[in-house]
Amino acid sequence: MTDEARQTAERVARDSYGRLVAFLAARTRDVAGAEDALAEAFASALKSWPVDGVPTNPDAWLLTVARRRQTDAIRRRQTRTIGEVHIQLMTEELEQAAANPDAIPDRRLALMFACAHPEIERGMRAPLILQTILGMTAVDIAAAFLIPPATMGQRLVRAKARIKDTGIAFAIPEPEELPSRLDAVLEAIYAAYAKGWTEIGDSSADRLADEAIWLGRLVVSLLPEEPEAKGMLALMLYTEARRAARRGEDGAYVPFDQQDIAIWDERQIVTAEALLRQANKAGPTGRYQIEAAIQSAHVARRVSGRANWEAVVGLYDVLLSLTQSPVVVLNRAVALAETQGIEAALASLVVIADDKRMADYQPYWAARANLAARAGRRDEAYEAMTLAIGLATDDAVRQYLIGQRKLLQDG
Repeated sequence: MTDEARQTAERVARDSYGRLVAFLAARTRDVAGAEDALAEAFASALKSWPVDGVPTNPDAWLLTVARRRQTDAIRRRQTRTIGEVHIQLMTEELEQAAANPDAIPDRRLALMFACAHPEIERGMRAPLILQTILGMTAVDIAAAFLIPPATMGQRLVRAKARIKDTGIAFAIPEPEELPSRLDAVLEAIYAAYAKGWTEIGDSSADRLADEAIWLGRLVVSLLPEEPEAKGMLALMLYTEARRAARRGEDGAYVPFDQQDIAIWDERQIVTAEALLRQANKAGPTGRYQIEAAIQSAHVARRVSGRANWEAVVGLYDVLLSLTQSPVVVLNRAVALAETQGIEAALASLVVIADDKRMADYQPYWAARANLAARAGRRDEAYEAMTLAIGLATDDAVRQYLIGQRKLLQDG
């Protein structure tokens, strides 16, 4: 396979996957069938493009091939006249779209709300959005939601079947239906951003973060009165503003408290502050508004030279009362160390010490190692640091932790 063919296939998969899946599945409601058809189209591309050359319009090529696979599969299942009429209508629509891919309606947001329908199991709405819209694997989604991969895979299959079996419409719901669906849409977008943020220096992860921010802007533009949508977008922009500061000139990982605030993106911070103010005026304060407020307290370093840890701890207290999340307990402990001391921070982690979800959660072990080291518990810190190193997926983070462990040994 030529590098050009591979790179083009990867680019199209990255940039157009969700748009093509949403379009292919809009009429049939068969998300799994649309994914299968598109996967076969990509497989065909990897075989033919190196031989025949990359087509002028890769999206149109893929849509045409996927449409053929999809209609062939439907014909095998539907033999009655009404089924043939349905196939003909779908075929004509897809042929028109393939001929003019720039005119393909973007149905991603509609698919997101379909995945968030009350007929879908509540805990699977956000994971389903991540797989259908962004093409994330069950393994990656399982890691984001602290669920075993096999379990996640099985639940995703059932959720897709549910959309098809119940004929859930691909449409933005009426205002009265929004509250029951919006949370899952926002959760999925932010989980995608978190995935892209965590994997520092990975170009595909950077693009995932960009896609999440784009989707966040889209939701805000379509639902301008929803405060939590603005809160989530503000949260992502606050965080994104620090992206360049997370690496040194040599590519080494730079912890938050050592970052050069001069290279934080002022424009994104200003936009985030404005969004958070608008969100706080618009209605009740929710999870994303609180998390954005925490980030706002952190960026106070631009003015004072230090983070406002007292405000951060108070906000985490509110967030914990809303979510009861072990991750919030962990993040609160890190902040608590700056206000009440290391021993208080370590004591606060007792409530999640036996939580199975933390066993493979790398930030938990990294935080425990840091706190234990600061408390002078060298053996405990060394053990936790070793676990954190083993769980690290980013090489720069791994090298940083290895350096920290060496300091423990030398100290």
